[in-house]
Amino acid sequence: MEKVSDVMHTNVETIGPEETIEEAAQQMRNGDFGVLPVVDGDNLIGIITDRDIVVRAVAEGKGPDTPVEEAMSDEVVSVHEDASVEEAAQVMSDHQIRRLAVVDAENKLVGIVSLGDFAVESSDLGPVVETLSDVSRPA
Repeated sequence: MEKVSDVMHTNVETIGPEETIEEAAQQMRNGDFGVLPVVDGDNLIGIITDRDIVVRAVAEGKGPDTPVEEAMSDEVVSVHEDASVEEAAQVMSDHQIRRLAVVDAENKLVGIVSLGDFAVESSDLGPVVETLSDVSRPA
């Protein structure tokens, strides 16, 4: 059974809670991705997406100097690095998310896995693809 650690990305860009949403947006643009884990030191404390910036900040009239912590989701869905690909896929399906933070035993961010990682890198796709197909369906 393949583990999440076999397919996750380990070179993950992060942002601190006091940095601004403008800095977060620029980092996303420059890296061509839509999510940034928010860390305090090594600890994962939140996640901010491009949608969070739009819905929780811009649409509320907040400016570009707004701290990330005011727009981030602080209830981060994550999976342990030793979890199986199938377990991670089930978590993603249950929470209707496309990206999943991967943490170690001390809740330190060690990677991130996305829907595409399962499709591209997992060798045992059958049950994973079936589970993940639920992520794109409306609840």
